[in-house]
Amino acid sequence: MNMYKIYILPFFLIVLFSACKKEVESTAPSITFKSISPSSLQIGKDNFTITFSYLDNDGDLGENSADVKNMFVKDNRNGVVYQFRIPQLAPSGSTIAIQGDLNIDMPNVGISDGESTESVTFDVHVKDRAGNESNTITSSAVTVSAP
Repeated sequence: MNMYKIYILPFFLIVLFSACKKEVESTAPSITFKSISPSSLQIGKDNFTITFSYLDNDGDLGENSADVKNMFVKDNRNGVVYQFRIPQLAPSGSTIAIQGDLNIDMPNVGISDGESTESVTFDVHVKDRAGNESNTITSSAVTVSAP
């Protein structure tokens, strides 16, 4: 019986310490799709906006340099990637968690299949100053129509 006590105590200590592990917060930003508006547009006439929420635990999302692109939108019909810049959202050197919504004002897109209307979705991801990439989100569909 005493032999079991010798083995049980270390087992419970191991279980106790493994349950107390501190979770490490991710430094990569995460994003969530919110909306795309309008849901239908006409070639050469209408632009549209993709809105998403972001969370960045260390606050290094965004960039002051106009030459750096850190937001990417891929047209899922043809693989064309549009590149944008998110301006710096928190002061340099700070490590605060930031969150909010961002809008992407997209240029007008055409029809790629030769039909009079076409449905299109877009994949979006962002990259922080440390080079960490977010998850990729997919927008709801937009209907593109010929004039």
